[in-house]
Formats: sequence, C-alpha cells, structure tokens
Amino acid sequence: MAGEHLQIGEVAARTELPLRTIRSYEDAGLVIPSARSQGGFPLYTDADVARLMVIRRMKPLGFTLDETRDLLNAVDRLEAADSEAERTRLLTRVRRYEQAAEARVEDLREVLSRAEEFAASLRTRRTQAEARR
Repeated sequence: MAGEHLQIGEVAARTELPLRTIRSYEDAGLVIPSARSQGGFPLYTDADVARLMVIRRMKPLGFTLDETRDLLNAVDRLEAADSEAERTRLLTRVRRYEQAAEARVEDLREVLSRAEEFAASLRTRRTQAEARR
C-alpha cells in the first residue's frame, strides 16, 4: 500500500472519523492531504492516516486542537532536529504529552470504575425488585 493515495471516504472508513471532522482538521492545519486528484479532491497517504489517528486518540483525552498541533509539530520536527539541544527540547515536549496522556487515562479509568459500580448497583436493585414479585 506504500505510495498509494486514498480518497477521503477511504480515510474516513479507516479512521472511523466523519468526513466533516477530517475536513475540519484539514481546515485547522492539523493534517494536510499529501496530494490532490485531477479534479482537485484531497488524497491521503498512510502517513496522513496515521496522523489522523494520533488526533483521534488525543481528542477523548481532552487535548485541545492547539495542544494536538503542538505535539504533531514536535513529532514532525524531531526527525529533522538540527542540533542535540533542539532534539532534547523536542523530546522533552513529547514526553510531557506522554505523561499528560497517561494521567488522563488514569483519570478515565477512575471514572469508568465509578460508572461500572453504579451500573452494578442498579442491576442489583433491579434484580432484587424483580425477585420480590
């Protein structure tokens, strides 16, 4: 599949993102289609899809579009860092996002645990009420 271009509908299917969302990320400058068809329609590569997946994974963790843009820029620049100092600075930035993501995942686990306890308590009450009939 390397080098093959995908139309936006194929990208939407792969990423499970609505077309409108992909277009809004394009408008926000978070993902730029790698090519255009002869008719001017955007075409995407596997790298573009991978970028969209990063964005998709950051969103439920509560990262803003600016934070997402900042992380994507840091990752993009990491490979082409001119100096060890720049590389270290970029790695530190990426590490901060990694730590923030881990903290947010832990927060979500706690919320999920409380939600599961609540659902279990409702199930228990329901089954007890049904048993009294």
